[in-house]
Amino acid sequence: MDNEIRIGTNRQLFLDEFWVSNANNISRKLHSPDRREPVIEADHPWEKGFVGFSTTSYDGEKYRMWYKCEDSSIIGVPMHSYRKQAYAESDDGINWNKPLLRQVEFEGSMENNLLAANPGVVGLDKNPDAKKDERFKAFKIVRDQPKLPKDTNNLTWQEKLDQRRTRSSGIVAMASPDGINWHQMYKEPILNEWPFDSENLYFWDQWTGQYRGYTRGIANHNPNVDPSTVESEIGHEFYGGVRWVRHTTSTDFKNWSPLKNIETGATSFEHLYTNYCWPYERAPGTYLMFPSRYVAHRMPDPGWFDGPGVNDIVFLSSRDGVNFDRGFMEAFIRPGLDKRNWHERGIYFLHGIFQTSPTELTMYVGEHLKTPGVHIRRYTIRPDGFVSVNAGYCGGEFTTRPFTFEGNQLELNYSTSAVGSVKVEIQDDKGNAIPGFSLADCPKMFADLIDGKVTWDNEGDLSSLSGKPIRLRFSLMDADIYAFKFNK
Repeated sequence: MDNEIRIGTNRQLFLDEFWVSNANNISRKLHSPDRREPVIEADHPWEKGFVGFSTTSYDGEKYRMWYKCEDSSIIGVPMHSYRKQAYAESDDGINWNKPLLRQVEFEGSMENNLLAANPGVVGLDKNPDAKKDERFKAFKIVRDQPKLPKDTNNLTWQEKLDQRRTRSSGIVAMASPDGINWHQMYKEPILNEWPFDSENLYFWDQWTGQYRGYTRGIANHNPNVDPSTVESEIGHEFYGGVRWVRHTTSTDFKNWSPLKNIETGATSFEHLYTNYCWPYERAPGTYLMFPSRYVAHRMPDPGWFDGPGVNDIVFLSSRDGVNFDRGFMEAFIRPGLDKRNWHERGIYFLHGIFQTSPTELTMYVGEHLKTPGVHIRRYTIRPDGFVSVNAGYCGGEFTTRPFTFEGNQLELNYSTSAVGSVKVEIQDDKGNAIPGFSLADCPKMFADLIDGKVTWDNEGDLSSLSGKPIRLRFSLMDADIYAFKFNK
């Protein structure tokens, strides 16, 4: 069949509604990560004002982090930019050190971890054809584009916006053999359609054989919004629209497709900062995004020096890197009990998700921005643990759409209470239970496992069903199912 879903041995998550069919008394549940220890603190003079906006890579041997920083002179200064960039390393993604690079002089000394090049948003290029001296690449913002004419009084708001699109900033390509010594790859910017005033990033997409880039954009734009009201009209505060995310692709890192806004269906527009899109390698073909949501018209602290607003962090997922599901409009990470996160741009999700143990994924969050206690903190979540299908004490069930698989064993990532359970039935593509694999044949599973193996009374060997269209029927009680996959 042309429209047959073939999953092979790829892990399948429940991030959207794709797999949930014929549901009864179940719901999909968004899970927030656990807040852990600070990993990068402002413990050097060149960091006392700011550490954050980091990107992290792991090459199989070493974790590397590039983060922006600034000295204490910026504390209390409104709308300050961060001009310095520093480097840190780790063997486990948890305990970090800041090697002395001796590239930049600070207060008369070269003994620091500052980078001379300020490369921008860095990533490890996983393209198997990447050159050795371009093993690491980066998007760097440049702001030397032609300026607007002084006299713009006779221009319409739309004309002013159009001029800003072509003049205020661009992105140049940077490259490095080691993540420390950098050079500009091409003389001209590779992207030049404003705006780029955010963390613009790239990664090599191994599933489609191309680079993907994600940058700042504008959505919900209303050309009729008068400039004098643009800061007060909800939904149009950012140049007549909201801060959004654009995407682009390239096969050579030099020539990129036109920037276009990501799509999120019929969900409402909100201000989304710092997209930090990430290819989730445990589930091939899955793209995760964790923007900071900016609520412009709230001011939790009336005495805050840098204006109104408050942030939290939201969760988006995609199956193609362009169309993103926003089935969860609630926060993935809230500012929490810590009052130092309750101001505009106070908390940001940062780049990188890494499996640092068999039972945890590590991610990084910038906290306490614009305060003396600013730091980068580690958060953790179980592998695949972003979203689950959940049933309460009264129980529930659902059936998947038809698909084919490869392998001989079914694996589940699931969790139950002491009284809870999970059972699985394998059906044919018409919804009929396959003899020997019905719910009655499946013993109750009660545990908390990342890689739990499913068996039936007769056997757990599914070789006879490999390559044939089937459905899975899940019955659960006081339990969560996070993912399923078939193994060979």
